[in-house]
Amino acid sequence: MEEQPEVTEVVVVRLGGSRYALPMQSVAEVGRPPGLTRVPGVPSWLAGVANWRGRVLAVLDLRPLLAAPTGAFDRRARLVVLHRGNVAVGLLTEGVEGTHMLELEQLEPVLAHLPDSASDLLMGQTTDAGGPCGVLDLEALYRLTDALPRARRAG
Repeated sequence: MEEQPEVTEVVVVRLGGSRYALPMQSVAEVGRPPGLTRVPGVPSWLAGVANWRGRVLAVLDLRPLLAAPTGAFDRRARLVVLHRGNVAVGLLTEGVEGTHMLELEQLEPVLAHLPDSASDLLMGQTTDAGGPCGVLDLEALYRLTDALPRARRAG
């Protein structure tokens, strides 16, 4: 019997003019970007925090880590809310293309010319009718957020 390839559904987003895939099972929702409160002294990839459905949500802009252009977001921009257990994080994107099915065996290695900060965030890449698409490694993304300083409790 032939073994079936492992296929997963992904959401394809645009960052810095390039395409990136996020596993659908980690996407809680997609919406318009909320107003952000900047946080002093944090890395450039942390765009700020937002009130999202009554909770404080850390909002990331991965473009500095992906060595991508970081212009202003326009009306097509979307916030993709990712979740892992009870932890949610927002990802600013230039837009959402839609969903696709991805065969994990078809992943190619990340391009060698990418800076370490970009290749560390990618599991690999694939090419489809829309062109090349980097596949974001959500565990690497969560490791970034886990390294952020935690809010201190008052009192």
